[in-house]
Amino acid sequence: MLRVPRAPASPPLFDSLEQEAYLQLWRTYDRLREIDERLFAGHGITAQQYNALRVLKAARPGALSASALGARLVSRAADITRLLDRLERLGLVQRRRNDRNRRAVEVSITPAGVALVGRLAAAVRRCGRDQLGHLDQRSLRQLVALLERARAPHEGEGGPAAWPARAARMPARRPPR
Repeated sequence: MLRVPRAPASPPLFDSLEQEAYLQLWRTYDRLREIDERLFAGHGITAQQYNALRVLKAARPGALSASALGARLVSRAADITRLLDRLERLGLVQRRRNDRNRRAVEVSITPAGVALVGRLAAAVRRCGRDQLGHLDQRSLRQLVALLERARAPHEGEGGPAAWPARAARMPARRPPR
């Protein structure tokens, strides 16, 4: 019997299934992030600045403390003060000291910030379709649920409660015409 030598086995690409899942998630984020970075750069802001404006718009007519705003952002702002400095220079937010606690700073969105969020609304919806519109509704719901489960034990201050309930964050879908 003739023996055929086997090719040496190539080393595994990942150290574990968890590492592969994490790196797949990271690569996906990187590819999808490029799409929204182009959108927001065209308006002179970053995705994180847009996210802060969106959160502040939802808080209207009230204001949020800088720490409450930071807890509600999609990704952690390493320096919320610098993010707010830039938005304030652009005239999109305003800050004021809390009357009862002078150390606390309250942040609110300006009419110019509200207008910018409004101007971006259709483009942001298009961006979402460009990023994930190839997935059907069932797959998207499964993806959202799986990501929530993966993230749950790692939610920091405020935990999952810092984010709105699914029903509050997702408007009812209109059937296609």
